[in-house]
Amino acid sequence: MIRILFYLFTAVAIQVPCHAEVTKLSAENRNVLQNPSGFHEIHATTNLPPSIIALCADESGKIAEPIQKWQGTDLITDSKLPSKRLIWAANGGAYYIVHYERGGRGHSFHVLVATLRQDDPKPTAVWRGGADDRLDYAH
Repeated sequence: MIRILFYLFTAVAIQVPCHAEVTKLSAENRNVLQNPSGFHEIHATTNLPPSIIALCADESGKIAEPIQKWQGTDLITDSKLPSKRLIWAANGGAYYIVHYERGGRGHSFHVLVATLRQDDPKPTAVWRGGADDRLDYAH
């Protein structure tokens, strides 16, 4: 996990070419994200706050667990299935990192970095981006 976080933070730090909505990191955010020792893995959406899930959920407010069925293509076989699925997540204090995929026309992979402070019920997206290909942390 430390290795994955290191590659993610490196990617965020150098701002890899992707479809990013928030592309600039403050020095404070960059410092926190470059120190993965304070983060722990999250393997289920039930271990993420609902307000963080809301930032990356589909139009119906759902995101599938890593092993659950979901709509990975634009061929809708069950309209009750979510169109997004969690790949992995991590938490470090007020920081949450969520890596998920979106199905449909143009399957894509996304990363959300958000903060959720105890004194503020609404999270803030610090950085988010997506790519059409699986994110390769080794390069």
